[in-house]
Amino acid sequence: MEQTLIIIKPDGVKRKLVGEILQRFERKQLTIRQLKVAMMTRELAEEHYAHVKKFDFFEDMMDYMTSSEVIYLVLEGEAVIKTVRTMIGATNCLEAAPGTIRGDYGNNSYHNIIHASDSPEAAQTEIQRFFGE
Repeated sequence: MEQTLIIIKPDGVKRKLVGEILQRFERKQLTIRQLKVAMMTRELAEEHYAHVKKFDFFEDMMDYMTSSEVIYLVLEGEAVIKTVRTMIGATNCLEAAPGTIRGDYGNNSYHNIIHASDSPEAAQTEIQRFFGE
């Protein structure tokens, strides 16, 4: 069974959207295998977002991702990565379709409520990063 990592970002937690987001995943018959609430450290944020370090918004993103608690979860299901990526919508919320999580709740390109792994390889790396062995 395929797994993916989800991070409900600080804006999703602060705006009390966690239950709504989890409910959407459960309605799709996806299984929550692991879940924890934690502050993302600067070190973890830099590692996770290393691919955008060259952009001007990197420091703002680091401040945002370490500003309050996030929810980490591992979801499991058939084709879970594809299913979740469809459910969350485009990275830039302004381009995300209504009915997707980002389309319904996001604010901008990185204050976009949620992160989800984009491939099986990324999922494995990210699950290890945030949950360990």
